[in-house]
Amino acid sequence: MNIAVCICQVPDLPSSVAVVDGALDLSRVAWVMNPYDEYAVEEAVRLKEQFPGSVVIALAAAPEAGKELLQKALAMGADRAVEVRSLPLQDSFQAAWVLAEAIRNIYGKELPELVLCGRESLDLQNGSVPAMLAGMLGMPFTGPVTALRSDGERLELEREADGGMECIDACYPLVISTEKGLNIPRKTGIRQIMEARKKSLEIISASVPPDPLVRLRSAELVLSRKSCCFAATPAELAGLLHQAGLFKTVQE
Repeated sequence: MNIAVCICQVPDLPSSVAVVDGALDLSRVAWVMNPYDEYAVEEAVRLKEQFPGSVVIALAAAPEAGKELLQKALAMGADRAVEVRSLPLQDSFQAAWVLAEAIRNIYGKELPELVLCGRESLDLQNGSVPAMLAGMLGMPFTGPVTALRSDGERLELEREADGGMECIDACYPLVISTEKGLNIPRKTGIRQIMEARKKSLEIISASVPPDPLVRLRSAELVLSRKSCCFAATPAELAGLLHQAGLFKTVQE
């Protein structure tokens, strides 16, 4: 079974993100693997262990995808790690386009049986790349899944829905987005990390992607503290809300 896993890097939560002249300043950011992508890598490695002969390829699309990101995927058990060099990606559409092109270049006409992606990236939280990627590859899509079982020919999937759980029967090929609860990603020790560093990282260049569908015009910091005042009576509260434009009196 051929399995492709799309991973990305996101700012570590304690990192400092600044805004300078309406643009994001990420110079002091520490980058880590997107947590949802860790579930995808873990599930891919578990399937490889279940079905001997399977090959897991991890792909990361970024101008300079950090070596640590791809080496972590190798340490977790991926067989190959591919960095897709591209121009700075401005939206989910461009990210999906670059990943789809890379998968076609790597696998040729025989696309992988399974493509796994994290539900969403923690920085943008759009959650649209997996579905777009599936459409560009011409593959069915489902997700985000919280349970996955396979017999090598068919898949049994579960995902949360309004008011309960959905059980899905599917067959290969398929693009799946992974959700928290699907598994517990394995911890990598010194031995796995050192072995991963010995493996070579493959680099492929992407074509110039189409124009983005969404552009970030500007950014501004959200004030962490807001002015607060207390009203002694309901009438005083109504007056304050009226002054703020949040309350209007209705005349009968």
